[in-house]
Amino acid sequence: MKIEQIYTGCLAQGAYYIESAGEAAIIDPLRESQPYIEKAGQAKIKYIFETHFHADFVSGHVSLAEKTGASIVFGPLADTAFTSITAKDGQEFEVGKVKIKVLHTPGHTAESSTFLLINEEGEEHAIFTGDTLFIGDVGRPDLAVKSDLTAEDLAGMLYESLRNKIMPLPDHILVYPAHGAGSACGKNMSKETYDLLGHQKQVNYALRADMTKEEFVAAVTHGLPAAPQYFPKNVALNKGGYEDLERVMLRGNIALNPADFLLKAQATNALTLDTRAPQRFKDGHIPNSINIGIDGGFAPWVGALILDLKQPILIVAEEGRSEEIITRLSRVGYDQTIGYLEGGIDAWKAAGQTIQTITSISATEFSELLTATESVLDVRKTGEYLSEHIDLEGVISAPLDTINDWWPTLDKNKTYYVHCAGGYRSMITASILKSRGIDRIIDIAGGFKAIKATNVPKTTAVCPSTLR
Repeated sequence: MKIEQIYTGCLAQGAYYIESAGEAAIIDPLRESQPYIEKAGQAKIKYIFETHFHADFVSGHVSLAEKTGASIVFGPLADTAFTSITAKDGQEFEVGKVKIKVLHTPGHTAESSTFLLINEEGEEHAIFTGDTLFIGDVGRPDLAVKSDLTAEDLAGMLYESLRNKIMPLPDHILVYPAHGAGSACGKNMSKETYDLLGHQKQVNYALRADMTKEEFVAAVTHGLPAAPQYFPKNVALNKGGYEDLERVMLRGNIALNPADFLLKAQATNALTLDTRAPQRFKDGHIPNSINIGIDGGFAPWVGALILDLKQPILIVAEEGRSEEIITRLSRVGYDQTIGYLEGGIDAWKAAGQTIQTITSISATEFSELLTATESVLDVRKTGEYLSEHIDLEGVISAPLDTINDWWPTLDKNKTYYVHCAGGYRSMITASILKSRGIDRIIDIAGGFKAIKATNVPKTTAVCPSTLR
């Protein structure tokens, strides 16, 4: 028997490969099929198990099933537009000499299920918990709310699922969740990506033996941030199906010289997405392009900020990274890439095309010119702001993930200094604002980490002034 966790850091997501006696199963695969096919080699991929309809990424079940002939398996209550098995609670599936048992564990969503692996010796070996149980946390119960089903209702279901299906299992069982720290599917996940169930019973607040249902519901529903806007759109794709990634790649991975790039942008009203590092973007970029660096939390930020999955996208990237970028866009449902700038920004400059820049100053320079009423946008999350922030009248908490709500409230005639924690999010913010006509933007290099080393006054807050 072989178990392999395939962890993707950008999405904080774990897929799983299980093999026994020449047969294999994949749990919660990413959209690109070929890596799983290559991993299986001569083994037959028999089943593709989905723990639930994922919201934070487009899963690869449909394409992988088409390419391999494997059966797609969901738990009870799942309803798909494609051929799949809706398993019964307790139903077992054989993969070589092992068995995978379906445990219906509703709460994160109604169809959420945990898969119990019974090894070749007939022993309960591991559980693949999806978003039901994380390491140090549980899945948020507010993503599948309906008119007749509240977050509190789902939280109550999750309480029962954990106590009736998960906690009675033996302590030696391995817990393999769908996500780790950094995912928006929970609140306080550990950086660890697997653990023993016995240890989780000791340290995970949600598995506390003496916790009442009321206490549990209050704990898991308190302080939930708003779900990213692309979540329900990804759920719809995972339920209804999607275009094959190979076709997406053929359409998008097209090299365009500067003239053709410009013509295509004008003809399609495409968004120009510059994926270079923030420091390179500020020194020269295509007018009205936005910067989301590929080497940061790329896909989740694309999903949070670009409102339309069908938005045509043109890419500016470092040499040789276009295929990677198209793949990572597709993982969150953005399939309409229509080309990339051949030769990158250097080719654009050489062709004599217009270049824009963004002013960036050091934290020391910022501290020397700062006045009490300077307009400063702190684009970190609200919790980060509350932890510590600049203590001046003109400082505003303006979280990047809500920029589409608050940017129209800005005054085009004012100068705004923008910072995040380290510089990645502030450059995204600056690029979006500049593309929308807010030109007087100054980035603070190094973000709050650099500001803390200066004499700029700082404090904690109870209730921030926010832009909405």
